[in-house]
Amino acid sequence: MQNWLFDIRSRSFVLLTFLFLIITALVFFKVTESFDQAVISFFAQNTGNSGIDIFMQYVTESGDVFNMMAFGILILLIPKTRRIGITLMILIVIATLLTGYIKCGVDRDRPDFEYEGVPFPVEISQDTYALFCEGGFNASYPSGHAARAMIFGIIFGYALSERFPRGAYLVFIYPAMISLSRVYVLQHFPMDVIGGTVIGVMLAGVMAKRTKLYKIFDKSKT
Repeated sequence: MQNWLFDIRSRSFVLLTFLFLIITALVFFKVTESFDQAVISFFAQNTGNSGIDIFMQYVTESGDVFNMMAFGILILLIPKTRRIGITLMILIVIATLLTGYIKCGVDRDRPDFEYEGVPFPVEISQDTYALFCEGGFNASYPSGHAARAMIFGIIFGYALSERFPRGAYLVFIYPAMISLSRVYVLQHFPMDVIGGTVIGVMLAGVMAKRTKLYKIFDKSKT
């Protein structure tokens, strides 16, 4: 997974930036509106399985910023994983604020469907935060949960890649489940989680490079 870490001036970062801008333009000009509405309508009509509903609700809440911060602090306190914790904490804050401000700019409404599945055991948490911008909470694009979940997938996948070269990719099941859950509980359209995922890849790749995450392997080689 060495290629998942890259510099801000690299080809990978430039291509990801263009990809995100294209996705954002498609959403802003409502090119994907019919696709998004069709998918969200399908999920709105197919909730009601108590087991799946509760599972998806807990999956989506695991991506809450405070839950992720708590986990990041725990990792930070362990000496062997301190560099991973530092990288995660920085990324969680940046991703949450960045997606919040982008939401204010795009100002896309969340899906207007009534969730008819099993009632949530806890209130749905706020997705992103943006200082001096009140519209970020109710806006939909991009998904902060998807961005943070992808960051977790890349950072932990990279940390496991030396010992488990192939198995490390299984970590990406988590961001996939978070993205699916956000659509399932009718909090986001498909393009919202796609945009959030791209942001997560961009931020994780650059920040992990800046914090020299690769140094976590140094001790294991000595």
